[in-house]
Amino acid sequence: MNLAHIIDAHPADRVALISRGRETTYGQLRDQVAHVRGGLQALGVGKGDRIALLCGNGRYFVDLYLAALGLGAVTVPLNPGSPAPEIERELRTVEPKIVVVEPVAAHAWSQLNSDSVSAVEHVVCTEPGTVAGADSSFDELLAGESVAAIDVDPDDLAALIFTSGTAGSPRAAMLSHGNLQSNLDQSSSTDGIKASDVVYGVLPLFHIFGLNVVIGLGLARGATLVMVQRFDPFTALETIRDRKVTIIPGAPPLWLAFSHMDDMSAFPADSFATVRLALTGAAKMPEEAMRRLKERFGLTLLEGYGLTEASPVVTSSAGMDVKVGSVGKVLDGIQVRLVDENGDDALRGDAGEVWVKGPNVFKGYLNEPEATARVLTADGWLRTGDIAIVDDDGYLYLVDRAKDLIIVSGFNVYPAEVEEILLDHADVAECGVIGVPHPHTGEAVKAFVVLKQGARAHEDSLVSWCLDNLARYKCPSKIIFVDELPRNVSGKLLRRSLI
Repeated sequence: MNLAHIIDAHPADRVALISRGRETTYGQLRDQVAHVRGGLQALGVGKGDRIALLCGNGRYFVDLYLAALGLGAVTVPLNPGSPAPEIERELRTVEPKIVVVEPVAAHAWSQLNSDSVSAVEHVVCTEPGTVAGADSSFDELLAGESVAAIDVDPDDLAALIFTSGTAGSPRAAMLSHGNLQSNLDQSSSTDGIKASDVVYGVLPLFHIFGLNVVIGLGLARGATLVMVQRFDPFTALETIRDRKVTIIPGAPPLWLAFSHMDDMSAFPADSFATVRLALTGAAKMPEEAMRRLKERFGLTLLEGYGLTEASPVVTSSAGMDVKVGSVGKVLDGIQVRLVDENGDDALRGDAGEVWVKGPNVFKGYLNEPEATARVLTADGWLRTGDIAIVDDDGYLYLVDRAKDLIIVSGFNVYPAEVEEILLDHADVAECGVIGVPHPHTGEAVKAFVVLKQGARAHEDSLVSWCLDNLARYKCPSKIIFVDELPRNVSGKLLRRSLI
């Protein structure tokens, strides 16, 4: 087997990708991928080698991902918008052989410490002359010999995805060819993506939802993917109309932006007339916004549930009666238990922690056996940390989530990671971080800081410090200075007392 084969069976003249206005058919995509595979092989890439992609949504990412899969190499998608210190931490963790850098990440790349990229043998730029230290270009890879995909074992790694989903600070989740392929097969039990569909691909491809739902499932089904680098609600509606988009997978902030469009002349009621599936996940969607979308545009938003460690989809509402507030039913081929605080199955109607089991469940966290043991039981159950109930019809309802987790625009943020960066500042003695409601991003990060005696740091300086060291969505939008933090008798921070 090899996950790269998802593009093999589709008609050569069917459009696979639309990126920057350029159409690529499945025949052209297969040819490009085979040549890029040869180009990577000429650079010495082989089975098990890691290739980091600092790329946005577009054909470069798709070609490189499929080419790497075909060689048995391991793709490491990274956020091209992250600052240099965050990229450094991730590169040190995965030690890639090759890094591919798009211009959007060129500035951050130029600021990296040389020690953090010591394991990198080749730096590939997608546009010549845009990346410092690049010794190869995408065009040179594309000029390589055509090379066929090799057979791999289902347990061979396909991707390393950084996540803060269930285990605290970001770790690299190990996803195999079998994990990802299993979730594609499991998703076939729903009325999801079909060959005739046009999928709006704005979900970032460094996120598992974008990687294995938009790219993975979209290409496996033979659909057309419209790749979008960044979201803007005004141009998005033009693209949806002009390209006759039929499926939109999006995190809640996308749908919240659409729900606030009240100008009937600019955004008529039939703006989404071609859309047959409007999908969301990653965070709870406000029911009021769902109601507005229905009344304003006739859109029925379908919620699902998943996580990186499950490759990612666990439940879906596609193809079934919608129950507002529910994330749908468990996909065929996946087992789910709701477990009480004693480790027993929760009684019907009672809340319990969601445990997941199936061939889609990941292999663990790279070089993190203790963190892996905390979330994977000896018999293969994934402890998600999410709390849910199930009704008599089998619909799942999330009622709580992993302790302390903050979800900003569908991305997971752990307070501990933000606190660690704040504590690295010379003026900060103590800090505590929480999530607070936000009308556009679902939640925002708020920090409470105790300064060292005589320190003069102010809110703007600490926010700038965070922006220099963390992805923007992880940075506090508000910092409150306090004399002390609430703690219990053992000295543990009482996060719930921070308001």
